[in-house]
Amino acid sequence: MKCDVCGAQMTAVKTDLPFKVREGGIVIVKGLPVLQCGNCPQYLLEDAVLAEVDQILQRVDAAKELEIVRYAA
Repeated sequence: MKCDVCGAQMTAVKTDLPFKVREGGIVIVKGLPVLQCGNCPQYLLEDAVLAEVDQILQRVDAAKELEIVRYAA
């Protein structure tokens, strides 16, 4: 797959990404599989991965300011 921004090749990698879940609340998902551009900072989450991330974010503790969760699908 080619990057929509620069046209370089996208590569499957695992990375850690932050998600803002509410005002003052961030969840970091570790080991998240993404397609990363080899030339620019662009990345893509596949639909199945995004659906799993949605499930993870719904289960986080609303009282915590920061939570770190490992992606395991």
